[in-house]
Amino acid sequence: MKVTLERNHLLKSLGHVHRVVERRNTYPILANVLLKAADGRIDLRATDLDIEVTESVPAMVATAGTTTVPAHTLYEIVRKLSDGAEVRLETEGAEQMLLTSGRSRFHLACLSPDSFPDLKSGSFTHQFSIPAAALRELIERTQFAISNEETRYYLNGIYIHALEAGKETILRAVATDGHRMARAETEAPAGSKGMPGIIVPKKTVSEVQKLLEGAEGEVAVEISDTKIRFTLGGVVLLSKLIEGTFPDYERVTPKNNDKEMNVDRAAFATAVDRVSTIASERGGKAVKLSVKDGQLELSVTNPDHGTASEELAVEFEPESFEIGFNARYLLDIVAQIRSDNAIFLFNDAGSPTLVKEDGEAKALYVLMPMRV
Repeated sequence: MKVTLERNHLLKSLGHVHRVVERRNTYPILANVLLKAADGRIDLRATDLDIEVTESVPAMVATAGTTTVPAHTLYEIVRKLSDGAEVRLETEGAEQMLLTSGRSRFHLACLSPDSFPDLKSGSFTHQFSIPAAALRELIERTQFAISNEETRYYLNGIYIHALEAGKETILRAVATDGHRMARAETEAPAGSKGMPGIIVPKKTVSEVQKLLEGAEGEVAVEISDTKIRFTLGGVVLLSKLIEGTFPDYERVTPKNNDKEMNVDRAAFATAVDRVSTIASERGGKAVKLSVKDGQLELSVTNPDHGTASEELAVEFEPESFEIGFNARYLLDIVAQIRSDNAIFLFNDAGSPTLVKEDGEAKALYVLMPMRV
């Protein structure tokens, strides 16, 4: 293999593919990126056996060929080369690749591409295109609620499914860790109707989110019962899905919460952040909300450090009400509210609270209370 290409093109593609490579691997080949040069292009591919990312870059190919080299090492080398530099890659036998750029020369150890794994995609039952902005919003509004608890592996991702809502079909994303739940939706793209409900793993969600940063246009999505493939520009991300049954989120979504509190979102978030400074991790970062006569008092008591409180004006019909929440979970949810005001719908101090935007909301959140 002997190719020449522009450093910035190579760096951008390596930035996409090298992230899926784990720093520690049982199999040495998984630490490498596959480079395949032919027909005026070089294809880069990396995998961790659950996710596979592929991208093709234009290059001047003097000699076609395929090899694998350490992904993170190659990325760091190219990252440190001069902006706009020309990079030459040339294999020296089967066990070494020479990288030259200007006066810089690097010899990298190669492993045979014959043992590089191929995450076979199989056949997809549903294909559709969705605007990058719409997919990005679905992810941004729900990913913070993904669980990290390994025993409940079916919560370690975002549940995406199509459903009928009145006369229209919507595409809905849901994530929960048992303490809070996030739900967002968008108009269902043509081709998504009847798709199976799928659970996209947390690492895949994170990689897709990075690919969508600043992206415009459409993202092609292909789904089967076990895999999902995203294609954006020249990048193709193939991932296994989480096999399992996502819980019935509708069952835990409050239906009869009739105590409504309307509060300025920015002022509320700032006040929660301030008083929670004194909250104890041991006590679950608990903050108490007490509403009376149009005033909301946020208070924290820490036996080791003291107390904190702050008041805000709110709209609230009942005479008085008290409830407690984990401050961090509360801030995570309020950060997703896009309207000027946040709407809290309470039932009682021991029941889940519903949080949504002011107006017609395409996202809503459920938060479990704490004893304070």
